[in-house]
This record gives sequence, C-alpha cells and structure tokens, in this order.
Amino acid sequence: MPKEQAEFEAGMQAHVERGEKGVKTSWDEVNLPMVRHWVQAMDDNNPVYTDAEFAAGTRHGGLVAPPTMLQAWTMKGVKDQAPGSSTTDPMADVFDALTEAGYPAVVATNCEQTYLRYVKPGEKLHHTYRLESISGEKKTGLGIGYFITQLMEYFTEDEEKVAEMRFTILRYKPAQREPKRPPRARPGMTRDTEFFWQGLHEDNKLLIQRCLSCGQLRHPPAPMCPHCQSLQHDTVEASGKATLYSHVTMHHPPLPAFEYPNTIALVELEEGTRLLAGLIDIDRDELEIGMPLQLEIVRCDDELSVPMFRRAS
Repeated sequence: MPKEQAEFEAGMQAHVERGEKGVKTSWDEVNLPMVRHWVQAMDDNNPVYTDAEFAAGTRHGGLVAPPTMLQAWTMKGVKDQAPGSSTTDPMADVFDALTEAGYPAVVATNCEQTYLRYVKPGEKLHHTYRLESISGEKKTGLGIGYFITQLMEYFTEDEEKVAEMRFTILRYKPAQREPKRPPRARPGMTRDTEFFWQGLHEDNKLLIQRCLSCGQLRHPPAPMCPHCQSLQHDTVEASGKATLYSHVTMHHPPLPAFEYPNTIALVELEEGTRLLAGLIDIDRDELEIGMPLQLEIVRCDDELSVPMFRRAS
C-alpha cells in the first residue's frame, strides 16, 4: 500500500477510535397523525397503531407506533433543517476528507435496525450517532472506495434506549467506463435477401443474385429478373474489387450505432452491380470518384456481418 494511502486510512481509523458523537433531536413527539400517514402509505392495517380501543386491550395497553418508523421521528427537513438542540455533525470532517481525497460519490448499501421496545404517542425521541467503522479501500462494480458504518442509538427524553440502527454507505471514486455503443439495427431480412446476409456472416462471401434465364446480375436481390421477368436465379461470388461510384456524408440525425460524420459510399463492383456500404480508414477529404476499393467483410456481432470497403492496395 502506498505510504500516502496508508496515512490517509490511519487518519480515518483515528476518527473511529475517537468515537465522537453527535445528537439529533426531534421536532415533535410521536403522534397519531404521522402514524396514520405512515400506515396508509405502507398499507399496514394493524389496528394496534391507529385503533385506541383495540390497542387498549393488547399487551401494550394503548397505541404504539410502527417500529419501522424509527427514522421518521428525528429526520431532518428536506433543506437540512433540524431542531436547535441538535448538534453539528461530528463526521463532517470524515466526509470532507473523503471528498477531497477523490471519493465524492455515495450510495447506501445496508441498513440494520434493532428494536428494544415499541415507542408510544407522546414520547419524544432523540438519537446519538457516531462513526462505528470504516473499511480499507475496496474495489466494487461502482468504483473503488470505503464502506462507512454509522451507529445510531435512539433514546426517550429520560434516556431509555429504545432502538439502534447501523447504516452503511459506500463513498467511492466512480469507475471510468467506456461508453458502450448500441448494436446496429438488424437488416430487413426476407426469403429473397436471406442468402445475401447468410453469405456474408456464415461464409464470408459477398454474393450477387444472377438470373438463370438471361444471366443478368442484380442487386438488391428481387424475386423476378427486371430484364426478362424470369423467376429462376442463383448466385455468384463477387471478387471484392470495386470502384467508388458516389458518396454522401451524413451528419444528422445522429444514430448511436455509428460514428459521425458518417460517410456512406455507393460502390460499383467489378461485376457491374452497385451497393451501398461503409468505408474503412478513408478520410472523406481523400475520396475521389472512380478510386479503386477492396471489400472487407466486417463482423458486427454474433448475428450480423456487413460489407465495407477500404482503399485498394
């Protein structure tokens, strides 16, 4: 471990050992209106929380609050408001040091609550909190960082402990990820064009449809020959030699599967048919009509290969 990191972690552990505590008090006593809001939101229909007559006949002798409402009684406001009797946060220095050291991101990872007894309407709670533990630097899917556990202990006004909570967060450096390019859209494959795409992907061949009656080559594939109207056809394999017939450079709309500017070429194969294809390693300023090109079949993923062209050597 580098000396600088070892010193940093030793400083973090010193905060744990000091055990400094803060206190958060509540604005209000435990009360029925807040309990009613909670149980309606949670769809918790236990009558011991809202039916005074029923609750009087239970072992509690009256209404109690749901234990899982524990945090609600001392929680700060949305703009960090807190009762004046709450103290400043003793862990602020820890979090500031982590941010300064390059661990600014935070995510909650675990919350463990222990209830010693039910709390009742009319009781007013406060809780103490302190840094209980901080891990060594860990590598996670989110990035590298430290797991920090706070211990919060809840008390009544006469200092009877009623619950405690351990709340763990991860403070981390977000991992740097290369943006993942989405896959290319699938071509519209029919029984007439299936041979073309299968030839590229499975056989590494660029196939051209040929009429069996008049011998004319055609692309894109079609069920009928446009010259003699024959429905009989087979295929021939293109040599891969071509020339640039025309080209256009697309700027908008940007499709996430492609890099922009995106130059699309109309190439004329040695056999005489033309097709649209992308270009490889040719700057658009270098393009010249008639320049010789050479086929390269590019495998996009496990299902799709496409014909592209680079400058002929």
